Amino acid sequence: MLEAKLSQSGQIKKLIEAIKDVVSDANLECNENGISLQAMDPSHVSLVSLTIPTEDFEVFRCDKPITLGLNLNSFYKVLKCSTNEDSIFISCSETSDILLVVFENINNDRISEFELKLIKIDSEPLGIPETEYSAIISITSAEYRRIASEMITIGDTVQIGISKEGIKFEVEGDIGKATIFLKQMEKGEEDLKINVSESVKMGFALRYLNSFSKATPLCDKISLKLCKDFPLQLEFKVGRNGFIRFYLAPKYEE
Repeated sequence: MLEAKLSQSGQIKKLIEAIKDVVSDANLECNENGISLQAMDPSHVSLVSLTIPTEDFEVFRCDKPITLGLNLNSFYKVLKCSTNEDSIFISCSETSDILLVVFENINNDRISEFELKLIKIDSEPLGIPETEYSAIISITSAEYRRIASEMITIGDTVQIGISKEGIKFEVEGDIGKATIFLKQMEKGEEDLKINVSESVKMGFALRYLNSFSKATPLCDKISLKLCKDFPLQLEFKVGRNGFIRFYLAPKYEE
């Protein structure tokens, strides 16, 4: 039996909104450690990894490991029936093909119950290799969202270059070119932190990076990691100890 409760549904709503445009169907793996998800997009260009540990839940019980196959767009439709301040309670037995979702408002005078049909999803565990990244930056979520939305208006591929001096985003399209350079300041507010052992520059599809920006409401700062010829990793903190990571394969010029 799985039972899990979060005090506010807004967090899970933002999570599913950020994932559903990348992956439409996914398995939620539930066990004594919490809830996790790993799934690739249909084109196998990007991968999503989500972890919400038990301590981030107000209530959590999972007697034995259980897999919940969800259509994320359907799940999001149910989540939109709640306000961000409503508590959310989900439950499912090992033999059921129904996920029970219950919302309760802050005054405890309105309770909404939904039954969501689970689906069978054939997927093998995805091994994410440990990578020693040569360039790691910490950037504000607001800055990342702004860069992604500005770059995609010019073209479909962005070159990201990271050095000790800063991080540069370059895009070229039919209407022209754009460059954004962020410098690491020695003093003052540290909105940008850079840790570089080796300078690196690679190209990535902007439609994915722009889609990932839907996760920016989850946290104030995000980390972006690069290593030559390896997928980019973008990490958003969730709650106290959870996280969502997006991996994106580099795009090579033909």
